[in-house]
Amino acid sequence: MSQESQNKMEKIVALAKRRGFIFPGSEIYGGLAGTWDYGPLGALLKKNFKDWWWRDMVQVRRDIVGIDAAIMMNPKAWEASGHVAAFTDPLVECKLCHARFRADKPEDTRAHEKTHKEKVFWTEPQKFNLLVRAYLGVIEGKESEIYLRGEITNGAQVNFKNIIDSTRVRVPFGVAQIGKAFRNEITPGNFIFRSREFEQMEVQFYIKPDEKEGEKWFQYWKQNRMDWFLSIGFHKEHLRFRDHASDERAHYASVACDIEFLAPWGWDEMMGIHHRGDWDLRRHQEYAKVDLHYTDPDTGEKYLPWDIETSSGVDRPLLFLLLESYAEEAGRAVLKLHPRLAPYTAAVFPLVANKPQLADAAGKIYDDLRKRFMVAWDERGNIGKRYFSQDEIGTPWCVTVDYQTLEDETVTVRDRDTMKQERVAIADLQTYFEEKLQ
Repeated sequence: MSQESQNKMEKIVALAKRRGFIFPGSEIYGGLAGTWDYGPLGALLKKNFKDWWWRDMVQVRRDIVGIDAAIMMNPKAWEASGHVAAFTDPLVECKLCHARFRADKPEDTRAHEKTHKEKVFWTEPQKFNLLVRAYLGVIEGKESEIYLRGEITNGAQVNFKNIIDSTRVRVPFGVAQIGKAFRNEITPGNFIFRSREFEQMEVQFYIKPDEKEGEKWFQYWKQNRMDWFLSIGFHKEHLRFRDHASDERAHYASVACDIEFLAPWGWDEMMGIHHRGDWDLRRHQEYAKVDLHYTDPDTGEKYLPWDIETSSGVDRPLLFLLLESYAEEAGRAVLKLHPRLAPYTAAVFPLVANKPQLADAAGKIYDDLRKRFMVAWDERGNIGKRYFSQDEIGTPWCVTVDYQTLEDETVTVRDRDTMKQERVAIADLQTYFEEKLQ
């Protein structure tokens, strides 16, 4: 990691805590490694990101339905999906201090070696299962062992028959979901990039088992997801595809490709596109003893569909969007987030706080706008500091009520990125922002 990249990462981490985007988990108790809490602004940013994804994947499409599956599942589901046997990372342990690291992340072990004056010796790599165990039961010592889900995919697979039976979907179709996942990560790190508790956004897209269909839909979803990331604010030169070699694919994937981001520490995974074939439905059918074949309503043909998966975390793209949007210019720090992602659409404030007429007029505008948008209110300090404060959290527009407002019912609207100002009629403000958000 270059010094410049490290400095930028440190600034993002500091800004995230100072302005209420992301806090260390359980901080007042010394924290819990690999856990993070989203603060008032972070929760809004996260919601906007997930809402945009849901709109793109479910609302405007005819071929995808949504579900919200439970975090806790019958443990046999994880045996069927292969996670109990194959969801592992290679682990090595430092013989000096007994710290543990992933053997396939040499940059972590090298960094650890630098913390010791003596030569470090490592144990042989051992397989380490990432599933987080939990226990259900009312009598201590007689609880049933279950797993917190290591990924959200199984929720779609085990409900495949329910979805077919309860809706009018026909192959090809997709099942979308957003939800929490948990992994017993050996070495969480790089802020929210690798955590033990995180959210995922996935679509399992079921197709007819045919090689040409598989290739067509795999390429379609690769480009579809790349185009979406570019549309929400990523720079083209910071994204790339990387195909998985045969020896690094997950146990369920016959073909796999990542969309990678050029992070401060180098290219790293942001999302994956996987050709899962009929791995999941076939295994669940075998373990549950339930017929999961799909019957074509036109031809009567029965088959187990193949599954093309698009799987992304929520937290990793949010970290990368903060890195992409952060800039220092014109004597200020600014987050140039896409207006649809920004925590607040606008901020409203009176030119000066000690003039009741201005404060009352600004308060009315604030109350009217927040019926439609998330809007911030600020009356502290001078107007310049208020502008820069909103720039730092990514607010696209600031609305200032001044003395002219009292004469002609117009306000000053200042643009975050250009810092240009224009007069807009109060009556036109909602339409003004709605058009900007298209």
